[in-house]
Formats: sequence, structure tokens, C-alpha cells
Amino acid sequence: MATASVATHDTAHDHHDHEHHDNFVTKYIFSTDHKMIGKQFLITGIFWALIGGLLSVLFRLQLGFPDMNLEWLRPLLGGWITETGQLDQTFYLALVTMHGTIMVFFVLTAGLSGTFSNFLIPLQIGARDMASGFMNMLSYWFFFVSSVIMFISLFIKTGPAGGGWVVYPPLSALEQAIPGSGLGMTLWLVAMTFFIASSLLGGINYITTVINLRTKGMSFSRLPLTIWAFFLTAVIGLLSFPVLFAAALLLVFDRSFGTSFYLSDIYIGGEALPNTGGSPVLYQHLFWFLGHPEVYIVLLPALGITSEVIATNSRKPIFGYKAMIISMLGITILSFIVWAHHMFVSGMNPFLGSIFMFLTLIIAIPSAVKVFNYLTTLWRGNLIFTPAMLFSIGLVSFFISGGLTGIFLGNSAIDIQLHDTYFVVAHFHLVMGSASFFGLVAGVYHWFPKMFGRMMDARLGYVHFWLTFVGVYMVFFPMHYIGIAGFPRRYYSWTGFEFSNMYTDLNMFVSVAAIITFAAQFIFLFNFFYSMYRGRKASSNPWRSTTLEWTTPIVPGHGNWPGEIPTVYRWPYDYSKPGAEEDFIPQTVPLSATPESNLPHEQEQVKTEMEIIKDESEALVANEAKES
Repeated sequence: MATASVATHDTAHDHHDHEHHDNFVTKYIFSTDHKMIGKQFLITGIFWALIGGLLSVLFRLQLGFPDMNLEWLRPLLGGWITETGQLDQTFYLALVTMHGTIMVFFVLTAGLSGTFSNFLIPLQIGARDMASGFMNMLSYWFFFVSSVIMFISLFIKTGPAGGGWVVYPPLSALEQAIPGSGLGMTLWLVAMTFFIASSLLGGINYITTVINLRTKGMSFSRLPLTIWAFFLTAVIGLLSFPVLFAAALLLVFDRSFGTSFYLSDIYIGGEALPNTGGSPVLYQHLFWFLGHPEVYIVLLPALGITSEVIATNSRKPIFGYKAMIISMLGITILSFIVWAHHMFVSGMNPFLGSIFMFLTLIIAIPSAVKVFNYLTTLWRGNLIFTPAMLFSIGLVSFFISGGLTGIFLGNSAIDIQLHDTYFVVAHFHLVMGSASFFGLVAGVYHWFPKMFGRMMDARLGYVHFWLTFVGVYMVFFPMHYIGIAGFPRRYYSWTGFEFSNMYTDLNMFVSVAAIITFAAQFIFLFNFFYSMYRGRKASSNPWRSTTLEWTTPIVPGHGNWPGEIPTVYRWPYDYSKPGAEEDFIPQTVPLSATPESNLPHEQEQVKTEMEIIKDESEALVANEAKES
């Protein structure tokens, strides 16, 4: 790779590392540094992933071994184990509810977007920090308060929320319906209110930072695909989370103030309630207007991370950079107009259902573009199988296999038959849950050296990948078969149905696989915390990447760059360029320094670039003369 003196510049919000002094509280607790806030989101997300995974193990024990005596769990679950040693039925509903809420919102939204949007946006666009460090800090602490409230709800006497993670009324609106609709549901609504506030504060910050604080030369056409993904994710969240807040607010009114937004013609114990005029379907529309964009709030950041990791470890430019951006824009727009495919069984007009079916199937096109581009980038690349690369390839695998079943469920006639079966559980756990989780883990393995200045152990990473990858398929692949056979979801016990008894062994197999897969995550947990302090020290650019974050010190301080911020001269995927001395050219290397590898259109830009460098040099000399 040709070397050259790289022109740099600074910004109006410059604050050099040596000028910034932190004490313990302002550095590690109430920090306004985007990197520390990203780590706070990550650690909190890991905590919630363990809790959410543990809850899934508990209800898989019930589903796989419905007649097992669970008395040995009484020290952990207390009164939720009945006198006969069985799991309490209402607590089973609470386990499913809290597992879904924790994994979708607290792990795959806050843990994924909160971590990498915060950590990478300023580093990859060339900014000192986020547009508002204070708002960024508030975003994490609103999330933390939300986490505390949700965690407390796990221990109250009547149990946590039990109306399913979608908390459909009237079940969630009537405290007398089930124990999980009492105080636990109230705490769920309060926690989600804080969570929504956190997401909105973060989203506004991400959008503002990307638009306004890009370094010189960092045009939108030179942004890494990670930044495009985080940017569009923030746009989706900013437009959809307020609708969930409205839905939750109306639910609070129905629960506490006697309104009837969602309630009408309800009888409990033979007694008619006074509520009239409401519709529970209204809640479904409001919830899924967030709920389906939420799929892409979870998935897009993981796809952005995968784009970066696959290009870096294939030593090839990402195939179809512009097509990838257009496909993400298409997904962003379409995600807002397909929400009612979750409601085909709600009694909607079949003509309306056909419109949503058509729009749902169209979204497969931009998704297929991304898959095609990933596979083409991998094709004949000089592949380097780091743990991050393996998890990224695993994401592509889940995205394909889970996406194909989405075509089935996008068809309203088929969905009506499969909607309340385990086929749906298998579909969204593969395409959304597991794929996004693999993107999160890939990001941790890839950017761990930049976060902590040390390397994670690759051998443990390989073991973690294979146990998790095989385990996920062992858990969710069999669910497709039992779902097609009509095996119902959300059932505490299915042993009373003669047709489902033939799937006893398959359910046991799924539960054992789930327990092993959960146990495998402790390999990652050990690797993460051990490597943080005892891992091999990282070099400044261990993956030989082209993007700006690798031009900072190994562990960047407050302000990211100790001197001026580098200027960007090229796109972020100059890998294995014909004629280049090395197989990567960083974004900060001027085109004029690499004449041997420039493409014709790049050669035309050299003259303009030389004029810019000349102007900057003259300005720098003038400033030095003025200061002296």
C-alpha cells in the first residue's frame, strides 16, 4: 500500500483527549463518552440475554418434560412450583411473556443498536462524539431505569406480566383476568415507557450525528454499510416507537381510569363489565405498527455489521454497495406498510388481507438482494474464518432459512392455518432472533480489540460458534414439522391432546438442544470477561480494515483522535485492489498516493483532491503562523 501524508482537519466541537479530565463517576457511570455508553449498553444487554435465556430454559423444561417433578427448582422459583412439583400454569405464561419482551427489546434492540450505534457511529464517520453527549447519557440511564423496573417485576407476589410479549387486551387490560395482569403488567407498561424514551433519545442522536458530524470527505456515498444500517434503524425507531407509546398509554387508561379504548362486551364470571365501544383489534394495529418495523430495528444493525465483517474477512469489496443501500431503504419503507400480516386471523377483510399479503411478499425482494450480495462477496474471496466471520456467515444462513418460511407465512391462506402453531415460533426465532443475535456476537468479536485493546480467544470463539450454530438449528428446525402438524404455541401442557402425543420425543429433543445451546453461551461469557483483562494485546488494526475507527489509538480516549480528525478520500471497501501494494487501502489514503491502483473515475478525482490538500496545507501554515 502506498503511503502518503494524510491531510487532517478538526471540527467545531473538538475537545482533545489531554484536555478532558474524568473522575470515576463521570468516566464509568454518568459518562458522556459514546464508547463508554456503548459498553454500558453491551454489558446490560449481556445481563438481560442471560436472564432471557434462563427463562426459556425454564419453560422448555415444562414443554419437553411436562410430567417431570421440578421440586429441585423450588429454591429458585419458590411458590411458582406447585405442591405436586409442577410449574405453576400462570407463571408459565409469565415466563413466555418476559422471555419475549427481554430478548426483543432489551437484548436485540438496546443491546445491539445501543451498543454498536453508540460505539461505531462517531468512530466510523470521523466525529469526536455524538451530537449530544448528555442526551446519549440519558438514553442509557432511561434504559437502565427500565431494566430495574422490569427486573423488579420478576419478583413480585402476583408474578410478572403474563399476557404474552405482545400484551394483547382484554387479557392485559383486566387486572382480574389472571395474576399476571395485575401489578406485573403495570410495571411492564412503566418499564416500556422508559424504554421507549431511551430509544427515542438515542435515535434522535444517531440521526443528527450522521447527518451533521461527518468528517471532511465522508459523503453519504462513502459511509460504511454499518452506518447506513444504524442510520436507517434510528429512522424506523423514531417513527414507530411513538405509536407503541400511544398503544401503551391507552392501555393504561383502560386499566386504571375506566376508559374503553380496547374493551367492549366483556363478561367475567357471568357478570358483564360496564365497558362498551372499544376494540381489542385497535391495539393490535397500534402494536404491530411498531411490531413489524421492530423486526428491522433488530435485524438491520446485524445486517450492517455482517456487511462489514464479511467484506473485511473476504478481502473483497462488498458486492453491490449501492444495491445494498437501496435494499435497506426499500426495507425501511416497506416495513411500515406490512404490519397487518400479523393480523390475518383477526377477522380482517379478505381484500385488505390480500393487499398486506402482496406488500409482505414484495419485501422479500430487497431481502433477497442482500443475501445475493453477501454470497457474491464470499464467492472466490480470500476467506479468513475468524469467529466474527463464522457468526456472520451463520447470520446469512439463518436469514435464508428463516426468510424462506416467511414466504409461507406471508400468504394469508397458509398463515391462517399456521399462525397459532410452532411454525411461526420457528420462523421468527430463526430470521429475527437467532440471525440478529449472531450479528450482535459477530460485532463483539470483531470490535472487541477496539473496545478493550485486547483480543478474544479465537479457539473458544470457534467452539462457541459451532455449539450455538448447530444448537439453534436443532432447536428451531424440528419446530417447523410439529407446527405444520398443528402443534399449538403458548400451551402450558399438550399431553391432553392425542394427536400431539406422537411429538413427545421431538419436544424432548428440542428442550435438550435448547439447554445445551444456552449452556454454550457461558463459553462466550468467560471469553468476553477473561479477554477484557487477560487477553492478548491487540495491534492498532488487527483485521487490516479500511474504515476510520482503525486509525485511532488502540483504545481511543475521549475525543477519539488525539490530534486532528483524518480526511476521507475513498469508499470504505478498497480490498484486494488490482495494482495496490497491499490488499487493503484505508479510507484516509489519498487517491493521489495510489496512482498504480486507481480506477479511471478515481484518476479524474485526483486533481480536485490535490487542490483540497493544497488549500488545507496553506490553511494549516497560516494558523501556525497566527498562533506563533
